[in-house]
Amino acid sequence: MKVLGINGSARRDGNTAIIIRTIFEELNKSGVETEFIQLADVDIEPCRACFACKGKGNCVFRKDGFADIFSKMVESDGIILGSPVYSADVSSRMKALLDRGGVVAATNPGILKHKVGVAIAAVRRAGGMTTVDTMNHFFLNKEMIVVGSTYWNMVYGKNVGDVLSDEEGMANMRNLGENMAAILLKLNS
Repeated sequence: MKVLGINGSARRDGNTAIIIRTIFEELNKSGVETEFIQLADVDIEPCRACFACKGKGNCVFRKDGFADIFSKMVESDGIILGSPVYSADVSSRMKALLDRGGVVAATNPGILKHKVGVAIAAVRRAGGMTTVDTMNHFFLNKEMIVVGSTYWNMVYGKNVGDVLSDEEGMANMRNLGENMAAILLKLNS
């Protein structure tokens, strides 16, 4: 079993990355393989809404990093989408990924069906629920299984590493990782 974690932050190895890696620790304890992508390292252009992807299983435009990431999403058993809150929603990098991935998945029905999805947000002050909802809507509209925890999937902090001081939020992320592992193990048994 493999889970792909995608960090939608423009900041490499910031709070969003810390949260995803915390979930990875729990997945790894259960024998789940993980792979990490930071969108800070990848250019993703906006969707052209050309629908040329219909029946092809991926976007036909290959000059940016989208097609490689989407192929990894299709190959994985689970996907973690993480974003900091920018203007009360997901980052522009995450939005570009969701828009393009949404069109590819809509024109290739079932391509992400029954994969396990987790959406998390790194929050400074507000907007976390909208951010998590945006990513969960992507999962739900693609027939994926969405995992929850004991509270909302967000952790508070401004500067890099501040999320580690949010004890409740970090405990929630560890529980989220345990829940994701349990569902993956049940689905693959």
